[in-house]
Amino acid sequence: MNLAEAKQLEAKLLVPTYDRQPLLLERGKDVYVYDSDGRRYLDFLSGIGVNALGYGNRAVLKTIFKQSTRLIHTSNIFYHEFTAPLAERLTRISGLDRAFFSNSGTEAFEAALKITRAYAKTSVRGSSEPKWRVLAMENSFHGRTYGSMSTTGQAKYRDPFAPVVPGIEFVRFNDVEDLKQKFDDSVCAIAIEVVQGEGGIQPATREFLETARALTVRSGALLLLDEIQSGLGRTGEWFAYQHYSIKPDIVTIAKPIAGGLSLGAVLTTNEAASCFKPGMHGTTFGGGPLACAVACTVIDELEKRKLLRGNRDLGKYFVKKLESLKKKHRAVQNVRGMGLMIACELASADVAKATVAAMLERGIIINRTHETVLRFLPPYVIRKKHIDQVMKALDEVLASSQQLKETH
Repeated sequence: MNLAEAKQLEAKLLVPTYDRQPLLLERGKDVYVYDSDGRRYLDFLSGIGVNALGYGNRAVLKTIFKQSTRLIHTSNIFYHEFTAPLAERLTRISGLDRAFFSNSGTEAFEAALKITRAYAKTSVRGSSEPKWRVLAMENSFHGRTYGSMSTTGQAKYRDPFAPVVPGIEFVRFNDVEDLKQKFDDSVCAIAIEVVQGEGGIQPATREFLETARALTVRSGALLLLDEIQSGLGRTGEWFAYQHYSIKPDIVTIAKPIAGGLSLGAVLTTNEAASCFKPGMHGTTFGGGPLACAVACTVIDELEKRKLLRGNRDLGKYFVKKLESLKKKHRAVQNVRGMGLMIACELASADVAKATVAAMLERGIIINRTHETVLRFLPPYVIRKKHIDQVMKALDEVLASSQQLKETH
């Protein structure tokens, strides 16, 4: 099938939920993907933060082949040999106690929300007032199921499906006084992306996270951190909250966990998990043997190859290069990020959209989020030469954009 055929059939048969780029991708290798015409693209988006080990990692492929010949799926009413080993790895690196495995990040967040309200009903801590309110953040994104969408702090995602889940109130992100004002004993949880991803790569401030932790500890509410995009090494620590030296009650993760297979997870303390009993939540496909086996391999590879340290070093190098472009091009308004979760904010949505398209023409995949932000989520296995290639192309694109603007 070629690109024209795929576009024609999808236009006829699919629900229109994606505005696709005009590429028909066929294969990937290392940090590159190849389209149906055989053209190679340097991938600095990695499936929106999924392909942390790039494409064709030998250890991952070996695990997929071996496990797929033995057992791909079994019901969660039975044990299999990879659930506990994966949970052991995740609790060790997170400092938390227990895990629940889902199909995706949004399902993980949905389960986490259920935990916060179930815990509030069973906990004897705090006042006698019912705890059921969730404080979520403006500008956040937690997913597209009803609970995660209802806690997403961008109206464009919620309004088409209103009314949404009740009991959600939004706090201005990183506004400590607004958080304090809206918090009371009716709050069962504060939900925060440590680094807002779809919101433009916006890290939480230390004061804001510390305040959220202090408020929840004092009242008996839970601190729920969304690390679906920032977790599992992308920021240079296993979890972004580890940069702040705090410990949450619940963490949600997904994207890179299983090397591209569908898997998400909720990590909790023993205390938070105590509210769940068999039958209160579940999943048919989440935590299957194939996905869990691959996830164990992914974590082992990240540790073996010391990629977290590399993400810290490469991230600093990347930001330094972008800062140089900022001094050179008026279109660059801001540069920010943690590890290999990096944003370059441009002067307008039109410039950002055109830049993404121009980079694609030059064989480099990035994307635009929050209208004006170029988002870089490359595989952890990139090298400095790849960053240099991206910077050279971005320099040329921004220069051409400025020249065109001056001409008109």
